[in-house]
Amino acid sequence: MTRQGATLIGFTAVLLWSLLALFTVGSAPVPPFQLNAICFAIGGTIGLIWTRASGGFGPLFRVSWKVFAFGTAGLFGYHFFYFSALRMAPAAEAGLIAYLWPLLIVLFSGLLPGERLRRGHVLGAVTGFAGAALIVLGNASGVDATALPGLGLAFLCALTWSSYSVLSRRLGAVPTASVAVFCVLSAGLSLAAHLALEATAWPVGALGWASTAALGLGPVGLAFYVWDIGVKKGDIQMLGTASYAAPLLSTLVLILAGVAEPGWTLLAAALLITGGAVLAARASAGQG
Repeated sequence: MTRQGATLIGFTAVLLWSLLALFTVGSAPVPPFQLNAICFAIGGTIGLIWTRASGGFGPLFRVSWKVFAFGTAGLFGYHFFYFSALRMAPAAEAGLIAYLWPLLIVLFSGLLPGERLRRGHVLGAVTGFAGAALIVLGNASGVDATALPGLGLAFLCALTWSSYSVLSRRLGAVPTASVAVFCVLSAGLSLAAHLALEATAWPVGALGWASTAALGLGPVGLAFYVWDIGVKKGDIQMLGTASYAAPLLSTLVLILAGVAEPGWTLLAAALLITGGAVLAARASAGQG
């Protein structure tokens, strides 16, 4: 597989994550950790079926338990910190801090062997972050001192996912099938968190169940497998910058579905995010 091909595969995770908000709205009133448990169980089951059909589970038995612990900490930890942050701080501000992870991926990737962090990568990531900020802060409500712990958790969320993504590069020999185990273990931890922290509620009607199933198949399922391929074998700096397309695409999807209204900030954000991606692409090509 070529570096460019792996990057494109990794970017499909960004496309899938752009559907996260829409499907999450459709899955209401299922609480976050219960929804996570259901979706990770679906994603893990699909991965195990694919692993069995494509050669069996033999390679998984050769994977260290430390790798499984690392992957589970990445998947479950990100969602645990994210949901907890949104409970303790205003959603817009917490969401923006959580969305520091693409910028952190670009910065941390410069520490990887064989990678070179160019000025264009940093400028592109910062420009993309500015575009994401316009979208996320559109519903900002202000922050007071009581929200600071939640904002701290949001930063841990960004740090968790960026560290998981960059360190995955060091595990290039670990088969992507291991993500199925990450998902299954994350489903178990999410179930435990649900039982401890939430009241059970199930999806409503066919649309609710379809939205929940779609989440497990796509944004909280297939996305983690293709992202694993992208960060291990693709251009990780380009992927980090391109990830800012997720909030833009997510907003566009919500507008098309009639859930959100268009505004001038969307055009400005689109220009910033696109410009950031262009800067990063030029840097990856050795032009910046």
